[in-house]
Amino acid sequence: MSKEINTEEKIKQAAKEVFMAKGFDGCSTREIAKVAGMNVALVNYYFRSKQQLFKLIYQAASEDLVNSMVEVFSQEMPLEDKVRQVIERQYAFLTRHPELPGFIVSSMNRGEDHTLEQSEFFEKVRTTGIFEECLKAQAEGYMRPVNMYSLTLLIMSNCDFPFMSMRMMQGVHCASEDEIKAGIVQHKEVVIEMLINYLFPKNQK
Repeated sequence: MSKEINTEEKIKQAAKEVFMAKGFDGCSTREIAKVAGMNVALVNYYFRSKQQLFKLIYQAASEDLVNSMVEVFSQEMPLEDKVRQVIERQYAFLTRHPELPGFIVSSMNRGEDHTLEQSEFFEKVRTTGIFEECLKAQAEGYMRPVNMYSLTLLIMSNCDFPFMSMRMMQGVHCASEDEIKAGIVQHKEVVIEMLINYLFPKNQK
């Protein structure tokens, strides 16, 4: 049994590496098998198809990303601190998994059935009551009146895009990978200050 589990995990790890780098259409089961150090028949035995393997990797990646937000939104703390902390957590998480935002977006854009599970993952965010908390704060004048669509885009785009654009920024600024990573650390502070000041203007002195 332990050998089977080890084999499955090796295949999944290889698939994650290949899918993250090349997406679904950019790779083959044969390439995944090669990275895993196995033959194609063994990969198909455990996971039936590249589609099934992709679905498992996609679901796991989406769930990891959502859980990092749910943990923050479920805590008892001022709303301003939740926004600040979720940005901190997202940057820390994406620093460890910089390929994840691009992988999830490209996966969703494929428009296939497995992407529908995304709504189930983000239902976890909604059930924390964070949107109702924001609307209440807006009604009380504590938070700027911003619709939930725009609020979601403000946070996600400012957290995700710096990692999705790392290679582009290397070219634009003729910078090394380490310099770009250092720039992202500094940019995180800019994002926090910008969004906190924008969303909670009456709270600033």
